[in-house]
Amino acid sequence: MNANQIINMIMRIIMRKAINKGIDAGVNRATRGRQQPQQHAQLDDHDGPTQAEVRKQRQAKRAARQARQAAKAARK
Repeated sequence: MNANQIINMIMRIIMRKAINKGIDAGVNRATRGRQQPQQHAQLDDHDGPTQAEVRKQRQAKRAARQARQAAKAARK
């Protein structure tokens, strides 16, 4: 092995890691939940989220986790 091959190998490793971190960051940012605006016109007597809201949050979290795993698997 000559020096050129070693340098190319090291550069490929560094670039692969940098690109994968960038892709992970982009997927995480794109799939994270967004806060829904509160509707002040509705006056509810409860303080916490309803069961339906909790279920939707869990589903969104699960979908985001699956999207991250799929993106990670697609790169391998």
